[in-house]
Amino acid sequence: MCMRSQGPPAELEHRRVLAIRRILEGYTAEEVADFLDVDPSSVRRWRAAFVRDDWAGLQARAIPGRPAKLTRTQEKIVLRWLDDPPTAFGFTTELWSAARLGDLIRQEWGIQLNPRYLPDWLRQRGFSPQKPERVPHERNEEIIAAWLRDDWPRIKKTRRLDRPVSFSSTKAGF
Repeated sequence: MCMRSQGPPAELEHRRVLAIRRILEGYTAEEVADFLDVDPSSVRRWRAAFVRDDWAGLQARAIPGRPAKLTRTQEKIVLRWLDDPPTAFGFTTELWSAARLGDLIRQEWGIQLNPRYLPDWLRQRGFSPQKPERVPHERNEEIIAAWLRDDWPRIKKTRRLDRPVSFSSTKAGF
């Protein structure tokens, strides 16, 4: 199963025009599809649009649906913010959250985004949720290593070799 092509509308339109030019030069739909790394059915669909509407059939169309609240420039700025720790923006801890990011966007541009939408928005841009490793403030690795080396072997139960191991015959089925 092929994924839908991603990219700006102008780039996708250029790809369709290039495909039709190749078709007009005598290449097959399969050869053009292989060259452009698309499915042959896409090339056939573009050819049908060209036959029906000429070059106008290949033009990029407006994207249906609600327009994005953030401009491309604002999106790039938000993604750059994530390179810095949240403390650089006045938050008390080093953990980014969707709610914090939403607050920052609202403070900066007055744009209200639903915090439940932001995790999907971030995932689409290559980010994944991360949980910080919980480490107690009092944790001392040297003391833990010494305890494991000195005390644990003394405390740990070992099987006594002078006693036979018993199994319950009713439970084990012997």
